[in-house]
Amino acid sequence: MNPPKTDARRHHDPEIRGFASDNYAGVHPEVLAALALANGGHQVSYGEDDYTENLQRIVRSHFGATAEAFPVFNGTGANVVALQAVTDRWGAVICAESAHIHVDECGAPERVGGLKLLTVPTPDGKLTPELIDRQAYGWDDEHRAMPQVVSITQSTELGTLYTPDEIRAICDHAHAHGMKVHLDGSRIANAAASLDVPMRTFTNAVGVDLLSLGGTKNGAMFGEAVVVINQDAVRRMKHLRKLSMQLASKMRFVSVQLEALLARDLWLRNARHSNEMAQRLAEGVRAVHGVEILHPVQANAVFARLPHDVSERLQKRHRFYFWDEAAGDVRWMCSFDTTEEDVDGFVAALKEEMAR
Repeated sequence: MNPPKTDARRHHDPEIRGFASDNYAGVHPEVLAALALANGGHQVSYGEDDYTENLQRIVRSHFGATAEAFPVFNGTGANVVALQAVTDRWGAVICAESAHIHVDECGAPERVGGLKLLTVPTPDGKLTPELIDRQAYGWDDEHRAMPQVVSITQSTELGTLYTPDEIRAICDHAHAHGMKVHLDGSRIANAAASLDVPMRTFTNAVGVDLLSLGGTKNGAMFGEAVVVINQDAVRRMKHLRKLSMQLASKMRFVSVQLEALLARDLWLRNARHSNEMAQRLAEGVRAVHGVEILHPVQANAVFARLPHDVSERLQKRHRFYFWDEAAGDVRWMCSFDTTEEDVDGFVAALKEEMAR
């Protein structure tokens, strides 16, 4: 049979890579191959397919025997569904002021999930039991939203990492107050690769109740999952997923991507590489006079401060974003397909612009 004809044309230069976001990267070839494998014939819709069933086995191998995965379309959907599952209508979520659910989700937890976010300023994106206590009070006060969940991000929005012991302390503290713990794991693979531990070491092994499992930033085309570890903590996950418009009819195409990443070591290979490229970038940047690295480089992000006019000129050569434009702070992200040549070329361009 001749392959079907198509009028599709490439509209971009595949040799161009930037440092704006790991979402800019394409799909890993092994994930594309898995999508093609799942494409033949018919499979039952809405998650009753063989690929979603097998994903459950793989997720349990990473997150324990009680873990259950609920594939969704995207990270915001995963966070909103997860947080709704562990809160009442009057419930609130304690999170860092820099948390993605607070800063980058267009108010979805509040407007779609109906949740109150109780934020805490942090110097490094990380909560502690002491910082949680700034908002962990007033459970019997009908005038105040009730703190019911602590949400942390691993790795954080500032590229920093929690150690397993730090997450254990948060879980113990939250549970002592009757609260659940949610982990936003959009870059959970980068955290595990940097810490050189299995993902279970800082999730089910230390008391996390449920998490948002990222795939897109680590080589998937689209799709994440809510992973429920503590089954007693949640209610009606399937109904919440549908209500939140996150139930994929052809779910096998989300599940097979996560299967491709998690069944062997692709998730870890991709994360290790992007982390290594961030370290290479940080080392190069440190040698440039007048550029300050703002946070420890522990995953695949480099945060820096440099003159505003230099950033604007550099952005015309390589895509990246300001993090705090008034302060001159920028964020540079590395991806699974970032090359040493990409990094070295960027550092050379930075040196040239700083010298002007």
